[in-house]
Formats: sequence, C-alpha cells, structure tokens
Amino acid sequence: MITPVLPTYNRAPMAFVKGEGSWLTAEDGKRYLDLGAGIAVNALGHANPDLVATLTEQAGKLWHVSNLYRIPEQEKLAEALVAKTFADTVFFTNSGTEAAELAIKMARKYHYDKGHPERIEILTFEGAFHGRSTGAIAAAASEKMVKGFGPLMPGFRQLKWPQNASDHDALRAAITDQTCAVLIEPVQGEGGIRIVPDQCLKGLRDLCDSTGTLLIFDEVQCGMGRSGKLFAHEWSGITPDIMMVAKGIGGGFPLGAVLATEDAASGMVAGTHGSTYGGNPLACAVGAKVVEIISDDAFLSEVNRKAALFRQGLESLVASHPTIFEAVRGEGLILGLKCKANNTDIVKAGYAAGLLTVPAADNVIRLLPALNIPDDDIAEALHRLDTAAKAVESHA
Repeated sequence: MITPVLPTYNRAPMAFVKGEGSWLTAEDGKRYLDLGAGIAVNALGHANPDLVATLTEQAGKLWHVSNLYRIPEQEKLAEALVAKTFADTVFFTNSGTEAAELAIKMARKYHYDKGHPERIEILTFEGAFHGRSTGAIAAAASEKMVKGFGPLMPGFRQLKWPQNASDHDALRAAITDQTCAVLIEPVQGEGGIRIVPDQCLKGLRDLCDSTGTLLIFDEVQCGMGRSGKLFAHEWSGITPDIMMVAKGIGGGFPLGAVLATEDAASGMVAGTHGSTYGGNPLACAVGAKVVEIISDDAFLSEVNRKAALFRQGLESLVASHPTIFEAVRGEGLILGLKCKANNTDIVKAGYAAGLLTVPAADNVIRLLPALNIPDDDIAEALHRLDTAAKAVESHA
C-alpha cells in the first residue's frame, strides 16, 4: 500500500481500530492479544477507564498554555515523582528521546559550572538505545542508527556490556579527567532484555562517587512499574543522579521526564533548556493518574505476582520447544524469550495466532504486556505463543 507517510518503518500488515485492556481489534475485525503494549507504553492497557476519565475531564478544561506560565498539573506530577523517588526536581518532555537530550546537557553543564569544562565525555554501552536524535544515536553508536547521518555529536565512548571482571576493569579504566557521566539502562530493552546485575549497579554507583562522575539511568522502557518496582534501579538499593523516564508514564499519552538531584541539576538555570509542549496540562493530568495507580504498593505486588505466573509458563514453553526457544530473560513484566529460531519468524507466526510481540536485538522477542493484564489473558498468551512456536517448528 502506497501512502504519503515517510517510509522509515517496516510496518506489520495490520491496522487497529479499537483497543480494550490487553486486546486490539484490527480493521478486519480480528482480535489480537497485545504483549507489546505499544513498546511498553500502554502500561495500564488500552482505553483504561481511569485514564479516559482523567483525559476527558482535563480536555474539557485546558490543553496547552506553554511554559511561559505556571502549570498546576505539572507541579502536581512533579511533586508526586519527587515524593516517590530519589529526585529533587523534574523537567517534563514529550518523549524519551527529548529526555536523553536534556540528560546529556544537564550532565555537561554540571561540570562546566563546577569549573571543569573539560569533563564532557559520557560513557555508554554496546546494545544501548537512548532514542533517535543526533545526540542519542551518538550515545548508542550502533551502525544501523548512525550510518549516513554525517558527523556525530562528539564526547561519547562506548564500552562492552558489563558481564565479567575484565569488563568492569575496562569501565574503571575508561573514567578519566574528561569523564562527565556514565549513561546506562538498568535493563536494556532494544538490546535484548539484558539486566545489569544489582552488584554491578552498586559498584557503578561507588565508582561514580569516587571519581566525581554523574550516574545517569535510562529507565524509559524498564521504568514505571515494569520491573515490579516503580523504577528498576530500586532492586539494587542505589540511586542515580539523573534519570530519564517516558513510555509508560503517560499510559499512552506522549510524556517524558528527566528526574535529578538538586546538585546534578544545579547548572540548569532559567534559559538553559525549554520545551513548547513539554509538561502541558493534558499530558501531566494523565501522567499524575498513571503515577498514582502504578506507584501503589498493592498494584506493584500484583505486577510481581503476575510476572511470576507468566515467567513460570514461559519456562515451560522453553522446555516444550527446545529448537525454538533458548531461555527466558528479564524481571517483572519486562520479559524476553531468547530464541534459537529466527525471532522475526516467531513474531510473524504470532500475528497469525492473534498475538503481538516485539522483536529485539540478540534474537530476542520482547514480552511487555499491560501491567494489569488479567491472569486469564496470561494463560491465553502462553497458549498463543505455543501455537506460534508449533507453526515455526512445522516449517523448519
């Protein structure tokens, strides 16, 4: 089908007209069980009644005024995030990519204002994904994202994903007098659902503290309850200086944020950054409702219970299809199936079975369901994954 839309996506051959909970209905009436949640965005499912009511109420009052004025809805959401996290201050964006740009600026401005303008280099890791702006692709530096786009923003150095002692030694050696910050995802999403072990995050925090280096966490995909904690780094018992948030925080409405300590954000004074749409009343009203729901201890307890139920079923699925699947990865409801068969073949077989999953690097398929997915839908998801695996087996 030829459309005037720029052809930068390899889109699946279906379009949806309605969503409810964990289900999507296509133009032809076929229903699909959604284990992608818009790539971890629809954290409370499609057309969540609480979010619809909040959005509708706010839409009838005020959408946009710009950041030339105080925005009470923005202040309410910022207060909630500060109360529930390490942060002292919050800046609202429209996306994770915009959050990455601010995190980079904030870290470099911090050292500049502290009298160390030479500290501009940010250490990042292979397999990372921080967005598609020129700064974010420079940070990740994968060939498929940077090829053909000309000179990249300087000041980034990519390291191996920290898996062993030599990788950790290399990280320690990489921090120099020019190092500004370390930027890492506690759980890589696009990179294949790879978790940074708790002891590695603790060691990284200690290393940054001892060298005066800022620690930046990208929790755009793994945050907002997806790991079973409000934010994934909480499992390790340490905190970052700066954190990028997006995707699930808006429950489907475009919203992102940068959370920071007062010290880390000290360079960002009036005039150093801005956004026309960022933190608009409509987005922040929805975001505040999302945070209210997901941060509740009872809700997070249910996420962990559902995650254990889902993971148990996935482990059985791996055992039942040893030529298709290799292992289960992840924590909470940011899960991945490491595949032996081609992951895109399994994703496509899922389409035929009425199931939506998301491919990732390292031959993994991501399973990112709504955090409130019912148990019956988890059982149905496992059944449809089994159907997809059998279909791939039959064509091997």
